[in-house]
Amino acid sequence: MIGITTTVGPVHFEDFSGEQFERLVYAYYWRTQRFDTLEWLGQLGSDAGRDILGVTQSDYGRTETWCIQCANRKSLTYKKASDDMEKACNAATGKPDHFRFVIRSSVSAAMRGKIKKRADELELWDTQILTGVEFEERLRSACESLLRRFCIGEAFPDDPAALRAFIMDTAPANDQEWLAINAQVFDRPAFTTPFSGESSLPAFKQAITDTIEALNTGKYYNRRGDLIRDILPRHKMTDPTIKEGLASIVRHLTRLRRLYDEFIVSGDIRPCECHEDDCPVHMISHKAEETMERERHAVLDEYRLLWAPFDVTIGW
Repeated sequence: MIGITTTVGPVHFEDFSGEQFERLVYAYYWRTQRFDTLEWLGQLGSDAGRDILGVTQSDYGRTETWCIQCANRKSLTYKKASDDMEKACNAATGKPDHFRFVIRSSVSAAMRGKIKKRADELELWDTQILTGVEFEERLRSACESLLRRFCIGEAFPDDPAALRAFIMDTAPANDQEWLAINAQVFDRPAFTTPFSGESSLPAFKQAITDTIEALNTGKYYNRRGDLIRDILPRHKMTDPTIKEGLASIVRHLTRLRRLYDEFIVSGDIRPCECHEDDCPVHMISHKAEETMERERHAVLDEYRLLWAPFDVTIGW
């Protein structure tokens, strides 16, 4: 039998209204990131350079804000980008920790450089631009079920609360989409900060324990013990290769936690002598640092083998 070659056409974002585009961006971020709150401000008209505003809690109890600006237009001009960043910095909620542009058009390397330079001047250290092509690829890899419902004409709700319920009720279509959601459990300082730069080693250990629990039970909690969302426990994946890969990751995480305890006992990891329970200063031997980094890299590399778009890395 001769196979039939099929092609997937691009999503025509130019056919969407500005509000529809914002809805889809909102749906993508609510599905793929771990937010305590995510507000859709653009629908209210006066957004102060913030179409979408999100709040997260770090593993160390620090509140971080996300500002997501949508631009469904032919091109992103430098003036538009600069004005939006300045508005966000001067908003009543304060300067955001993370700033994102999601636009339908392409952006030249020169324009990216100018915008990044302006972001640095405003001290918006984590600023990224997601073009239409990049956004579509992320939608297809992480939110195929949502994209399918949106593009066949099913209207997304107007109210943010109803829209969140709609997103959560739209079941992921396959294991790969579930892997995109489950990847959130690794997007935290315990897996991104160089071990020698950890500001709270007890919080590091708790984060590893929380990640093991999330993958095993499907319950993903934040540092305060609040349920962030349900994910798919590893034993409910349908692909045997994915099941075994996640089981291997859990074994690596368990080993990582055990090594941490062993290094505490051996003195390779030890607190300073101020005897303050929450003191962030620890002495770490070269052996402990090298071993912990190797184990964390193994965890992240194994997840990347299961889901290619996985972009969590260790580094500043």
